[in-house]
Amino acid sequence: MAPRPAVPSGYDDEWFDAPTLDTDVSAMPAAVCRGVRKVYRTADEEVLALADVDKDFPSARVTSIVGPSGSGKSSLLRILACVDRPTEGSVLIAGTEVAGLGPRGRRMLRRTSVAYVFQNPIDNLVEYLDVTDQMKLAARLRGQRPTEAEIDRLLRTLGLEQRANHKPVQLSGGEQQRVAVACAVIGHPAIVVADEPTAELDSASAERVLQAVHDLREEGVAFILSSHDPAVVAVSDHLLRLDHGRVAESW
Repeated sequence: MAPRPAVPSGYDDEWFDAPTLDTDVSAMPAAVCRGVRKVYRTADEEVLALADVDKDFPSARVTSIVGPSGSGKSSLLRILACVDRPTEGSVLIAGTEVAGLGPRGRRMLRRTSVAYVFQNPIDNLVEYLDVTDQMKLAARLRGQRPTEAEIDRLLRTLGLEQRANHKPVQLSGGEQQRVAVACAVIGHPAIVVADEPTAELDSASAERVLQAVHDLREEGVAFILSSHDPAVVAVSDHLLRLDHGRVAESW
């Protein structure tokens, strides 16, 4: 059996309530969708959000999910981020089947294998922690203890070495978002999910953030970005275009 993700300090060892696959996870894509269907039910109707979505999300690559409003992007992001489950189909994150997880299992898989970057930069950070402590906290929540050398290397890659002791209020929006990206990759999650990560930034700041994403592919994580920004697509290695919940284009 594939090994369980490390349980963060302070949690018991019984959180994992779904089977893992007898597979070499390192040889697999970071995330896989097969026949994913999502239906939202109200009192008097069913709304089809996703239908027959197939996609591999490779490690050390950037994949953009694009499409008009109502195309299913947010629904797919919620499933990939282990916030929700598909109505039908299979979703694997780091070799674990999301459809078989209860709320507790999804929560713990999020801690160890999934990082989420919000649209508004300040929403990603803890207001009273400096940049270094933000990164240490993010890693600790994944059960990891980064070395000072690892933190310094990430800060240099992101051009933030002069901001290590600054708190979020002392940073620009673009710097805040680059710190969020650093916090997302530290501790080695399988995937980083980002919903419109440049939407709140000016063009220069957005360019720095996208360059950071491009550079940090080398950390081995799969970046999955939802965006309307052509610049996001331009830095991507792969693309998934949705239209009314169905795959319109995939490469």
